[in-house]
Amino acid sequence: MSAEALLFYSAVDDALAWQRGLDALLPGIEVRIAPEIGDPDEIGYAVVWKPPVGFFRPLRQLRLVTILGAGIDSMRNRTDLPDVPVARLSDPAMARMMAGYVLFAVLRYAREIPEFERAQKREIWDYHDPRDPASVRVGVLGLGELGGLAATELARFGFSVVGWSRSPRSIEGVECLAGTAALPEILARSEILVVLLPLTTETTGILGAQEFALLPRGAKFINVARGPVVDEAAMIAALRTGQLGAATLDVFGTEPLPPGHPLWAMENVLITPHLAAVANPRTAAAEIAGNIRRLRAGLPPLHRVDLARGY
Repeated sequence: MSAEALLFYSAVDDALAWQRGLDALLPGIEVRIAPEIGDPDEIGYAVVWKPPVGFFRPLRQLRLVTILGAGIDSMRNRTDLPDVPVARLSDPAMARMMAGYVLFAVLRYAREIPEFERAQKREIWDYHDPRDPASVRVGVLGLGELGGLAATELARFGFSVVGWSRSPRSIEGVECLAGTAALPEILARSEILVVLLPLTTETTGILGAQEFALLPRGAKFINVARGPVVDEAAMIAALRTGQLGAATLDVFGTEPLPPGHPLWAMENVLITPHLAAVANPRTAAAEIAGNIRRLRAGLPPLHRVDLARGY
């Protein structure tokens, strides 16, 4: 029996919107929404976000897995995943969404908006001369597809941007550093630090007490990567002492962030629920459908990831 069904799974996305979008682009392929699997031997394709343990085990005819996002950490070290290509989304709309969130967060600190919010509560007219963006030093850790565009947009806006990545990169308007030895330098130079690193063995816990101590005192911290990239206890300690002046956090070690977690009550922390960049079926369904058509034509899928490497 030929496998001509697609299985969709996400606990946070609008499954019906994805079903409609994919149905329109993949005539002849039935789009099913988990847990309504039907005959598992009819499923050749899976589109998923953080599928539960054992999800792939019954899918014996699987040919392609697409992750609904850029991060692949939920797909690593699985025992239920067959040896099939795994692709991530490379949707320009998602990259623009991420760049917009990062620009918002950096501008919020560069224009001292939290101070005005506090002054408003006290009914104080607290004027500050706006800083020239060129005088604001922004560091971006991670210069991949999302980080590279975010750094480009920050530089285009006039900020003084220095970026860091594992291997050398070249981005117009951005000073690019690479390699472990360069990390202390970018930390020391960043009064606003943006994290867009993939979660790998090498990046897990890469920012701890020692790294936060290298930042200028009062530095602002923005994490839109993955929670485990950061030693959360060290970050909270730095926020309490003032070594970190404030943080904008979209990702956490445990999601959803549990009630009673100390970050909820910190006035110098802005929390958003992992929404800096999300896949949109209106724009991303075409990319998924195109990869399936490539596979059916005997071509390799685009944006295939290396699960062992982590990106």
